[in-house]
This record gives sequence, structure tokens and C-alpha cells, in this order.
Amino acid sequence: MGDNSTFSAATLPVSPPTVLPALFRLLSHLPLPLLHNLGALAGWLAWLLSATYRRNFSVHIEQAGLRQAKAAAIAEAGKALLELPKIWLRPQQEVVGRVVRVSGWELVEDAWRQGRGILFLTPHLGCFEITAQYYAAKKPMTVLYRRPKQDWLAPLIEAGRGANLKLAPADLSGVRRLLKALKSGEAVGMLPDQVPGNGEGAWLPFFGRPAYTMTLAARLAETGATVLLAYGERLHYGAGFHLKLFALSAPLAGNLTQRATQLNRELETLIRQCPAQYLWGYNRYKVPAGAEPPPEAGARS
Repeated sequence: MGDNSTFSAATLPVSPPTVLPALFRLLSHLPLPLLHNLGALAGWLAWLLSATYRRNFSVHIEQAGLRQAKAAAIAEAGKALLELPKIWLRPQQEVVGRVVRVSGWELVEDAWRQGRGILFLTPHLGCFEITAQYYAAKKPMTVLYRRPKQDWLAPLIEAGRGANLKLAPADLSGVRRLLKALKSGEAVGMLPDQVPGNGEGAWLPFFGRPAYTMTLAARLAETGATVLLAYGERLHYGAGFHLKLFALSAPLAGNLTQRATQLNRELETLIRQCPAQYLWGYNRYKVPAGAEPPPEAGARS
């Protein structure tokens, strides 16, 4: 739910940009089991071809103490990439039908009964795109959206994802839209582990290392919305997805920094449930352009 720059880190060999939209559409018609098999190969190909990706991946998963999930996570990252065409470009009911099991939906229904907005926080875990699509098939949802760096990809995302979701740009006007949606009792979705731009976050611990962390999620929670953690676990052999929803372990408390720190801890707990399906290759610890690195990190990024 949110930015789509994640997969630029996986430097797969690709055709010229003019061919890519057609390839993307072609992939959307392939069976999910085949896409996941191809994705596993693509994940290993990215690992072998990109030293930067390989280094980030290894450092991040070892930093979290989850090295045992490394081999599986390499393949799962490729699956996450190749399933995107099917999630974005196929009809909504077909996409929603890929969710074969849901846990924790009573939390959503409780929020509906109370007339409260819902803030869905979905990290780069499992099929994070399908969580928003599933909810949007039932009620309106607004998601934070940053236009991808790849120009050819933007129209596909906006025509696919944008057909079912309200897209809020990652700027002040977009924040106003998110606030309005929550105050109106609607739902909002975002990737809380997305690295924000300079001035939009704070250096806070994430798996024991300072990571530039968005504070927007903690701010939006001030609306009184129900805050839920969510992700779509990818099932074996292309069997579909298990949508999992969780309440926070404790209400958010303290100042903005303390609340954002608490959310990072909640995300760590969630990721430990399914470490093989987290995108460890995403450069979570990078220093945004213009931002000062944390003192203890020096020039590391």
C-alpha cells in the first residue's frame, strides 16, 4: 500500500522500456503458480547479478537475526515482483478471489460498527498490494502513492491500482486527502517501512539499527482511527494468499517520536512471523538526499 520504487533495487536484466509495458500485460495473463515459479528464478537472478542488491539483502537480514530465512527470502522477493502484473492489471474480483483465507477480519468489522476510520499499515511483507485491493472491493480506500522512477510503469499502476483505489500523492495535498478520508470514517493504507524524504521522518531503531522512519503514520493515528497491521502471506505453489490482520499490541502512547518508535517495534514483530517474505533487499537504512545520517552510522547508507 504505497510507493512502488521498491523493486528498482532488484536489478533484473530487462528489455528496452518500449517492450516492458507489453511484457507486463502479458505476465498478467499467466497462471499464478507459473508466475511464482518464474519469480523464484528471477529472485535468484537478481541476487547473482547485482552486488549492491546482494550486499543490502545480506546485511539487512543478518542485522535482524533472521539469516535462517535467507535462501527462501531470495526466491520470495522475485515472486513478489512477478505477481504484481496480476494484482494490478486483472479484474478486481479475480484479484480478490486470490485471497483464499482471511484472519482478523473481525477487527475491520469492529471499526465499521464504531464508525471509525481505519489506518492499514502494511510493510514490504508478502503480497502487500493485495491487502488494499481486498478491502477496496468492499469499501473505499485511499493509499499513499509516489510516482515510480520508471516512466513506463506509472500508467500501468495508475490504470490498474488507480481503478480500484484512491491515490493520494506523497506530498502535503496527499496528506490532506488521507486525513480527510480517516475523519470521514474511510480507510487509508500505507507502507510504514518506506523510507520518507528528508524532513518527513526521524532516525529511529529498526531491528537494532537506526532507520529513517516516517512519522506520518503516527500522526494519522491521532485522528482516532483504528490502526491495523496487515499483510498477504503468499501460499505455496501459487495457491493464493492468506490475508492477515492484527491490532497493535498496545495503544500508541507518548510523543510523536515515541509513537513512531512503537510502530517500528510492531513491524518487527509482524515481520518475524514470516521473515522469508520480507523484502530484505529494499534499502531500508539509506540516507535520504539532503538528510544528515545518524551520528552512529557515519557515512553508512
